[in-house]
Amino acid sequence: MEQFLRTWRQDALEKHQYESAIFIGDKLLALTNDDKDAFWLAQVHFSTGNYKRALGFLARQDLISRNPSCKYLAAHCYVKQQRFEDALNVLGDKNPTHLFAPVDRARRKLQHVDPRNGAGKLGKAPQRTDRIDRSEDRDNEDPADLKFEAGMCYLRGLCYAKQNAIDRAKSCYKDAVRIDVQCFEAFDQLMSNKLMSPHEEWEFLESLDFDNILNEDGLPDQEASDFTKMLYVTRMSKYGRPDDFTAAVETLSSHYNLAANPSLLLARAELLFTNCRFKQSLELTTSILENDPYNFEAIPVHIACLEAEGETNALFLLSHDLADTHPDEPATWLAVGTYYMAINQISQARAYFSKSSLMDPHFGPAWIGFAHTFAAEGEHDQAISAYSTAARLFQGTHLPQLFLGMQNLSLGNTSLARDYFNTAYNMCNTDPLLLNDLGVTNYQEGLLDQAIRCFQLALKYADEVESSPTSWLNTRNNLGHAYRRNGQLAEALDEFDAVLRHGTQDAAVFVSKGLVLLELEQYLDATAVLHEALAVSPQDPMATDLLARALDSLELEDPARIAMGVKRPSRRRRKAGLHMDMDEESVLDQSRFTDVG
Repeated sequence: MEQFLRTWRQDALEKHQYESAIFIGDKLLALTNDDKDAFWLAQVHFSTGNYKRALGFLARQDLISRNPSCKYLAAHCYVKQQRFEDALNVLGDKNPTHLFAPVDRARRKLQHVDPRNGAGKLGKAPQRTDRIDRSEDRDNEDPADLKFEAGMCYLRGLCYAKQNAIDRAKSCYKDAVRIDVQCFEAFDQLMSNKLMSPHEEWEFLESLDFDNILNEDGLPDQEASDFTKMLYVTRMSKYGRPDDFTAAVETLSSHYNLAANPSLLLARAELLFTNCRFKQSLELTTSILENDPYNFEAIPVHIACLEAEGETNALFLLSHDLADTHPDEPATWLAVGTYYMAINQISQARAYFSKSSLMDPHFGPAWIGFAHTFAAEGEHDQAISAYSTAARLFQGTHLPQLFLGMQNLSLGNTSLARDYFNTAYNMCNTDPLLLNDLGVTNYQEGLLDQAIRCFQLALKYADEVESSPTSWLNTRNNLGHAYRRNGQLAEALDEFDAVLRHGTQDAAVFVSKGLVLLELEQYLDATAVLHEALAVSPQDPMATDLLARALDSLELEDPARIAMGVKRPSRRRRKAGLHMDMDEESVLDQSRFTDVG
């Protein structure tokens, strides 16, 4: 009869016939009085959203104190009701660190038993030597209870995160994965909320005991361990160790037929987006959403790519669709806010970004978008406040620190900007945008050699990740200005020429090139370049002034004029006459230091 009722209950659950499952489960529990059957009945109440009924049932049966799985379920009921203090009272405030799986890779390599080599040629069963280095406390725990202990660590982290105790939440998530490396929920919270820097992420990954994954016979499953680790690698920061990321994606794609899997496509799209290859990234996110239109993991990256490519019509259609079908999703209002931002209706964009962040206070893109609206209007103080909140909530990403540095740079607070840029650099030292702005800071402080080095590194890293060269024309232009101010006129001329070869029609670039040619005393070439500047912007005062000076110099150098008795000025006097005053030169230099992002 017990087996009959369990089969009936399971069949009802699989059909989502919860009333039948509750009716049968109640009779089964009366028959057996077994904790497992009680847990199953509470699970059914949880699945129907009857959290209070499930809690009351668990409390009446006194299961919470006796059974780890029931304690986990009771805490989860409190979390679903937003009663985080009550959940913490059930869970306790200490993580079971004694249940960590010790990591000793050198010893464990000697202890592994490869199931494929097996019962060896002697016909003996493999020995369970894989657990020699594990703690006795962990060995004494039931494997199922270990998973529930990891789940409780995850719930603690969730409660602390809701209370804005970010450091404690981060610690709980890490402990959950250390206890059970397959607790992906906790690992995903660490990665998606950017709670660790790229370097810290890789250190944490290397500290995990993937060899703790066992097969059905209770033996280490090396293939499953490697597979799980590769899956986790695809979730890591795209700024750190791109070779490892590429190797993991290629192996998963070729050996396990996951090339078209949405998670892997999204990981590749994130890498392309990080490298400013927006068009290719958009192609991948579009392919994901064609098969799964409401994949809310991919939608934020898709929105960012649409904005970067200027696809305002596509943004409008996506926003309307999401608002009609999923008004309770933060990503919906992120899309609406981004659309209004794209059409330069900043106040409406701010309202929707704010709505998105209120729906999920830990939704990073909404906070960044909210801060961008203030930056777009030149409200630097409010932007700094919003970016500071993002920096506090998302401690593992360098972007809020980078944006804080940009705002302070705009305000002329170069020393404070440098502090923020250095903090961001310590988290991620390969971001070309960060290196560009650090170079601007050095330039404005007169540290020209350091500025040149920063701009060169920015272009180097952008080239290594095959980023579009047109995305970094401002950085190349900045490098040209740094060379010019440093007296390296030939190198400066090369950089300005490289910018113009990409089809840039910017009067300021032509003016910069003309200024270098004037300093090289190539007056005829300078005249031609400055005429091009005026063709682009006929009213440009700087181009007009420099052209007049170039023509004067040409006239003074004309042999016929010299033969008529016109005295040719000394080289020093002519160069002094060609230089703008300090205010004009400062305006020219700083006007070109625009952020490529």
